[in-house]
Amino acid sequence: MTLPPPQDPRTASAGETVCGDGCCTPVAPESSVPDEGWLRAARWAKALSWVSLIWMTIEGAAGLLAGVAAASIALIGWALSSVVEGMASVIVIWRFTGSRTLSETAERRAQKAVAVSFWLLAPYVAIESIHRLLTGQQAETSVFGIVLTAVSLVIMPVLGKAKHRLGARLGSGATAGEGTQNLLCAYLAGAVLIGLAANAWFGWWWLDPLIGLAVATVAVREGLEAWRGEDCC
Repeated sequence: MTLPPPQDPRTASAGETVCGDGCCTPVAPESSVPDEGWLRAARWAKALSWVSLIWMTIEGAAGLLAGVAAASIALIGWALSSVVEGMASVIVIWRFTGSRTLSETAERRAQKAVAVSFWLLAPYVAIESIHRLLTGQQAETSVFGIVLTAVSLVIMPVLGKAKHRLGARLGSGATAGEGTQNLLCAYLAGAVLIGLAANAWFGWWWLDPLIGLAVATVAVREGLEAWRGEDCC
């Protein structure tokens, strides 16, 4: 089975989406029942959220253990971002379960909830990163953390891009927002990987909390965009 192809916004028909000004707006359906293509895309969105939830549970637990062992705030922050992404997956699963699949109200609530999930990450990571910079507390080398972030760097972009396509097809900011979180996880995994490697090879301990601050900043920005509905396309 393959993912439904992305729609050309210039030729979208009833029940599909039109992209403009950085977002997707659903085209008013001719009837109250969406076509089979839309329903198939909704099932795909839900299935991919289940895949993400399973992976995020594994990644978050392993990353947190590795981060605590290495005293790496960047690795801990990245692991906590996995917990937040898992929450976003649960929200999308909720969104496309039962009668909520066809509910515009459920979509709006899910989109707002995904936005809030971004903001749950930022305060701890920002405060702890600043503390590490001021006190000079250094992280230890973490080979396991390097391997884990490298694996995430491969997996997450695939999930994120697929969910962006589905978000555009469904006119679902919640689905697209979850995809953005997956892409953010990949970007952060790359940044954390660089920080861990730099600390292991060059002793650049200060890079770890700086990356932690970057994690917090990006989380706040993405949350604002998701809240305003700017994360659909």
